[in-house]
Amino acid sequence: MRAALLLCLLAAPALAETLWLGRFSQGDLAGWERHAFHGETRYSLVSENDRTFLRAEARASASGLIRRVTVDLERTPWLHWSWRPHRRLAGLDERRRGGDDYVARLYVVVDGGWAFWRTRALNLVWSSNQPRGAVWVNAYSGNVVMVAVRGRTDAVGRWVREGVDLRALVRRHLGPGVTRIDAVALMTDSDDSGGTVVADYGDLWFSSERNERP
Repeated sequence: MRAALLLCLLAAPALAETLWLGRFSQGDLAGWERHAFHGETRYSLVSENDRTFLRAEARASASGLIRRVTVDLERTPWLHWSWRPHRRLAGLDERRRGGDDYVARLYVVVDGGWAFWRTRALNLVWSSNQPRGAVWVNAYSGNVVMVAVRGRTDAVGRWVREGVDLRALVRRHLGPGVTRIDAVALMTDSDDSGGTVVADYGDLWFSSERNERP
């Protein structure tokens, strides 16, 4: 009997694991801290058509929200979110200083600890002017890699759900030995261009499996 029970337990599939970072649909901003670089992007919870989400409004500003949490990419490698930029930023070269503005982006950060110069970040961006899939080094920091999850030909003004294998992306762009991240941030900014942009962000979570909803 015990042997049969053990075999059943070993054969049973592992339960999917979910780690919530942002439950904006529940009106929850717990754990998110504001961090300003230049001016203040306004972040607020908005309800529309029975849906609640986070809205970011940047007016020649650059500030973000950061969630300091350690995520084990071996256990929950899949990052899920949704976003909706309302317009593009025209005429920018996002690969250069003076054009480093994004209607919507997510940061994932690998903390270097006391060796702060070893802190690295991956930016998953909705690019206004680069093609989807483009990768480049940030104009201001060689420790930050930009990845265009959406690009210049993707339609704005509508919700798009995303699901990426963050473990694979981080290892490819930040180093094969990376097994965790230490913070996630989101930011809508227009300080370099001086423009005005609005973007919306839906719920944000990690999972052990690729899925659209936990």
